[in-house]
Amino acid sequence: MNPLQDKVAVVTGAGGTMGRAVVDALVAQGCCVAMVDLHEASMADAARRFGARVMALACDIRDVAAVTQAHARIVEVWGDVAILVNNAGVLSNTKIEATTPEAWRDVMAVNIDAAMVWSRCVVPGMKAAHWGRIVNTGSLASKTGGLTAGTAYSVSKGAIGALTFSLARELAPHGVTANAVAPAYVRTPMVTEQLTEAQRQALLQQIPVGRFCEPEEFAHVVSFLVSPMSGFVTGEIIDLNGGLHMD
Repeated sequence: MNPLQDKVAVVTGAGGTMGRAVVDALVAQGCCVAMVDLHEASMADAARRFGARVMALACDIRDVAAVTQAHARIVEVWGDVAILVNNAGVLSNTKIEATTPEAWRDVMAVNIDAAMVWSRCVVPGMKAAHWGRIVNTGSLASKTGGLTAGTAYSVSKGAIGALTFSLARELAPHGVTANAVAPAYVRTPMVTEQLTEAQRQALLQQIPVGRFCEPEEFAHVVSFLVSPMSGFVTGEIIDLNGGLHMD
């Protein structure tokens, strides 16, 4: 039997390219996946393909009450959450002088506050089961100060790393692991549509492997981190950048 069969998973940002890849991977491993995204339409295709194996929840994760309600709905239908993938994020390229307090708070609300709130919701159930997996989506920007990203985004991803370390330390005695994946330049619309061909080629020249990361490669790392075989891995931030940054 698949060790993840019928485990309840939550994936935020599930309507995006990376989120959809994670949903596909988790469903393939037998999980029941609650897809969380701001726009229900972005999750419609997966909901059609997977039927009862997924639950699509439109939720503004900046709203603590909305997150609490979404979590309660998941528990009501499927039971306690065993796997949480805090993948939702908003990109900001604005540097410090142009960053307004309002823009700063919005980036933090999505990229770090929501991850804390979701974690707070699921941790009691994980501790009771003495098993759980939390995977956060970080970024190369947290280690480089933002090669192309802005101040708020880079700081928010640094905070994701600190949250990961804190959760890992606190939850390890309870059989719960917390890790992060720090990708750079995944083949998403940000790369394929928002950059010019000249910009793409310039980036490729900087990446030693000479290509962009595929969404499925991101999902593969997440799959490892939520598997029973990764139980001795916690408090790690796994770089996924094709050799662009090494430490």
